[in-house]
Amino acid sequence: MTKITLTIFLLIGCWACSQSQEDMTLSSPDGQLMLDVKVEEGKVRYHLNRNEKEVLEWSQLGVVMDQADLFEGLTLEEVTAVAAVSDQYTLLHGKKKEVTYQGNEKQYQFSNAEGEKLTIIFRLSNDGLAFQYEFDGEGDAVYTIEEEKTTFNFPETAKAWMQPIAEVNTGWESSNPSYEEEYQMGVSVGTASPIPSGWVYPALFLSNDTWVLVSEAGLGDDYCATRLDAESPGGEYAVAFPSDEEAFPGGPAKPTSSLPWKSPWRILAVGDLGTVVESTLGTDMAKPQIDMSADFVAPGQAAWSWALGKDESITYDIQKAHIDFAAKMDYEHCLIDVNWDTTIGYDKIAELVAYAAEKGVNVHLWYNSAGSWNTTPYHPRNMLVADEDRMNEFMRIKEMGVAGVKIDFFGGDGQSMIGYYHAILKDAAEVGLMVNFHGTTLPRGWQRTYPHLMTMESVKGFEMITFEQAFADRVPAHCAVLPFTRNVFDPMDFTPMSLDEIPNIDRRTSKAFELALTVVYESGVQHLAESPAGTAKQPQEIIQYLQDLPKTWSDTKFVAGFPGEFAVLARKGDGRWYVGGINGADENKSIPLDLSFAKGDNKWLLIKDSGDKASFDVVEVAGNGVGNIDLLPNTGFVLFQLK
Repeated sequence: MTKITLTIFLLIGCWACSQSQEDMTLSSPDGQLMLDVKVEEGKVRYHLNRNEKEVLEWSQLGVVMDQADLFEGLTLEEVTAVAAVSDQYTLLHGKKKEVTYQGNEKQYQFSNAEGEKLTIIFRLSNDGLAFQYEFDGEGDAVYTIEEEKTTFNFPETAKAWMQPIAEVNTGWESSNPSYEEEYQMGVSVGTASPIPSGWVYPALFLSNDTWVLVSEAGLGDDYCATRLDAESPGGEYAVAFPSDEEAFPGGPAKPTSSLPWKSPWRILAVGDLGTVVESTLGTDMAKPQIDMSADFVAPGQAAWSWALGKDESITYDIQKAHIDFAAKMDYEHCLIDVNWDTTIGYDKIAELVAYAAEKGVNVHLWYNSAGSWNTTPYHPRNMLVADEDRMNEFMRIKEMGVAGVKIDFFGGDGQSMIGYYHAILKDAAEVGLMVNFHGTTLPRGWQRTYPHLMTMESVKGFEMITFEQAFADRVPAHCAVLPFTRNVFDPMDFTPMSLDEIPNIDRRTSKAFELALTVVYESGVQHLAESPAGTAKQPQEIIQYLQDLPKTWSDTKFVAGFPGEFAVLARKGDGRWYVGGINGADENKSIPLDLSFAKGDNKWLLIKDSGDKASFDVVEVAGNGVGNIDLLPNTGFVLFQLK
């Protein structure tokens, strides 16, 4: 075996010469979270408490490389002193505009019998834990991590809300995995995934009255996207790698790199439900914005014909009508979906783009990411795989005036496929195109690194309702789990809001439930499913509400909720607060509304369902609270400050 030397890369602080018990602990700035680290029988373990109650039992750390075992036979070499870490940054779109991070950091250096070293960096903030592995060195040698041994060991009494991940090359035209399964809600930890591939992030747990949301952030092109293993004996969840088939053709699936090298951050938002929902750990631990101009980035709403009209709607006349609709509704964007290259053609697309520009509307175009990794018939395809082809296509449509691209049907989570995402985003940044990924992995904080990444699907969204009545029947609870899981750290292109009819589907959610999703869900570009005809049937107050929706949010507050049952969130935009609430349960809910975060003497407009759930009631409300709001099953409301 070729011996490698992995030495510590010192970020901040100084190494302690000896390790006391105090050296092996780290607390959050407010003292509520306490991390303990130890080496036991040659293995590194960590433990987490909140307010002296156990959140994580002793859990594993370490990796096994092809040329070094950094999991077993380890001894502690050095520990840095506690260092305060702070960061301030601005997001062009997201749950919060101006973000401040503060945490405490320690670095632990370990070595194996061969002298090969592993550094683990821990950070504790008031809203959670983050840690990453670091391997320092130099030279051209390439190393592969065969296994990451990280685990999250929950008490056996804990409960979980988790989404399985589909097997690669399954589903329609071999288009899986795409993070589009339904959540298992409130199951006992240790419950095996119904799909052998495992569980996706974010994964939500309730452990000794503390909520924990597990995910990862800061994923570059030198690591694969990970997941949780399908099996979790005793409630211990292990980080797992994607299958070998989830690679870009000719590239690696497992993490492979020269040195120096860092893993992505493993992140755990920890606290009460409000702390978790409001956490920004996903972007706090993401890499800062690349060197690019973001002048072309324009958050907002989008008109989109395919949601209800499907393939037959991708014609010149229908898209022109949707551009008119977007202009009337003050939506920033219009998305032209599949097969536009033949049903409309480049020349006519150029005409539509010019027409849209006169109306103040941005046009986005759909592309197939493939490639050999799926057999989907939709096109354009095979135009983005090669670097030169991709740049030529991006430059061509940019010269036409196209503002952005939606790229669909990716091939999994292998490192080289993750590298494909990064290559697309870097080229789009250079050309000046906004990006929306569908049939995709999780963003993992990329919207901070690449502010032109407006949204990603990574969810079983509205389109699936249009395909299957059985899912439409289950969707209220599904909608009510997403604000606590998928949409906490990253933008989510659920493509919400049907206010009229869905062809061949009996919609189970009320009109006000659907309207509330425009606030409850966050996406840099919010593609709204309702058609021009369906929107025109709504009362003027509803049309005006949609026309006045903020393009971005500056702040987000958790008001009330429980995963899979109901959710009430408040978001601030254009200087006023919007509150959206949904009841996804099959029973009535009486929800207390505490709006004390909205300072001053306020007047609000409340939009809720009428008694028959088929129309709206619109009333004015005074003060920073309306007491309890009563919601029937599968109904909702919107409440916003009047100017």
